[in-house]
Amino acid sequence: MTRKIQPPSITRTQEAEGTGFSKVFAFLRDKLLEGSIRSGDRLVPERELALQLGVSRPIVREALRALSMMGVVEIRERVGTIVRKPDVSVLGDFFAFSMAQQADIVDDVMQARIAIEVQAVRLACRHASTSDLERIAAAVDRIEATVDDSEEGSRADYEFHTALVRASRSETLMQLYAAMSTLLMRSHHERRDVVGGDPAVKQYLVEDHARIFQALVARDEDRADQVLRKHFSIGDEYRRKAATGPAARGRPPTREEVA
Repeated sequence: MTRKIQPPSITRTQEAEGTGFSKVFAFLRDKLLEGSIRSGDRLVPERELALQLGVSRPIVREALRALSMMGVVEIRERVGTIVRKPDVSVLGDFFAFSMAQQADIVDDVMQARIAIEVQAVRLACRHASTSDLERIAAAVDRIEATVDDSEEGSRADYEFHTALVRASRSETLMQLYAAMSTLLMRSHHERRDVVGGDPAVKQYLVEDHARIFQALVARDEDRADQVLRKHFSIGDEYRRKAATGPAARGRPPTREEVA
C-alpha cells in the first residue's frame, strides 16, 4: 500500500523564491533528501499540490510530466503520481546531451573519470567481495580475448573499469560513473582506435589491466593507486605521440616510445 504524502505549507519567503516549475522540483528533491518521501509513495492530487505550493495546476502538471520522463515519478491514470527511483541510464542520456556541445568534452570527462576511479580503486582494495574480484578477473580475460577488435575491446575495457568502480561499494561513485556512461564508452572507443595495430601496445594494454587486478587481489591500496594512475598517464602519452610523433608520419611508435 502506498503512503499519501502531504506537502508542507508555504511561507511568503518560499513563495518569493524561484518559479512555480522549480518549486515542484525543489519540493520533491528536498523531501527525497529528507527521506520523508520514498519509492512507492503516492503524492497528493495535482490540485492540492498546486494549492499548497502556490502555483497553477498546469505548472504542476508540466513539472510532474518532466519528472516522469526522468523516471523520478510515474503518473498512473485513476491512481495518481507515484514516486519512483530513477533509472540512472536515463539520467546519463540527459548528462550526455547537456555536455555534448562542449569542446573537447571527452578529454574533460576523462579527467572526471580518473578522479572517480582513483578513489574507487582504493575503496575496492578495502571492500571488494569475491564476486567483485571474479567479475574483474573475467573482464581482464575478455580484454585479452578482444584485444584485436576495436568495438568489442573498448566494451570489454569499459566493463573492467565499471566493475572496478562497482567494487568500491560507494553508491555515489557508482551513480556518478553511470551518469557518464555514454561519454565514457565513447572515450574507451576513441582510445582503442588510437592503439591501432601495434601488437606491443596491445600486449601492454592487457598486462596493465592484469596489474591493476593483482593489486586489488593483494588489497594494496598504494600499489593499485600507482598502477592505475600510470595506466591513465601512458594512455594519454600514447594519444599525444600518435598525433604528433611517428604514428602521424605513417609509422606506429614502438613500445619503448610509448613508455
